[in-house]
Amino acid sequence: MKVSREQVAENRRRILEAAGHLFREHGFEAVTVAEVMKAAGLTHGGFYGHFASKDDLIAAALAEMVVAPGVEPVALAPYAARYLSTVHRQDCAGGCPVADLGAETIRQSPKARAAMTEGLRRQIARLSAGTPGAAPEESRRAAIGSWAAMVGAMILARLSDDPDLSDEVLAETRAFIEERAPAPAARSQT
Repeated sequence: MKVSREQVAENRRRILEAAGHLFREHGFEAVTVAEVMKAAGLTHGGFYGHFASKDDLIAAALAEMVVAPGVEPVALAPYAARYLSTVHRQDCAGGCPVADLGAETIRQSPKARAAMTEGLRRQIARLSAGTPGAAPEESRRAAIGSWAAMVGAMILARLSDDPDLSDEVLAETRAFIEERAPAPAARSQT
């Protein structure tokens, strides 16, 4: 039975979604192709119709997870408040792939690293654009520093087995970012 292009695209989407959840929850090495296909509701044999290898799947899943289409501006402080929440901390499988997989991606294929790099570029652009009126270099510096602080804080909060310390890391990083978020540039009076 021939599968339509639409069904092929839907199957690929399901595989990437399942892989993204499993990789974020367990890491790249702990997840097998068979587990991904089972989670996607597909047979293991169909995998190679979509991907050449597990490395190819990792790169495609990262591209799907971290390379958001477009560059929608994101206001820094409200974004940090959502990102640095206990709800996000608890949701590894559905949370930030950079915090969950960044360290592992360092040792992945060039395609996987390129996907993560493109995601980083877009996230910096989104956060920079979310500070209207500030000088461009100030907005970019705040975006890079804040994003690095958010990801680092999420990693630290998730690795801690002390709930109070974990909560403190999230709260203090939010406060740190809010204190340093650039103010819009003053408009000239003409």
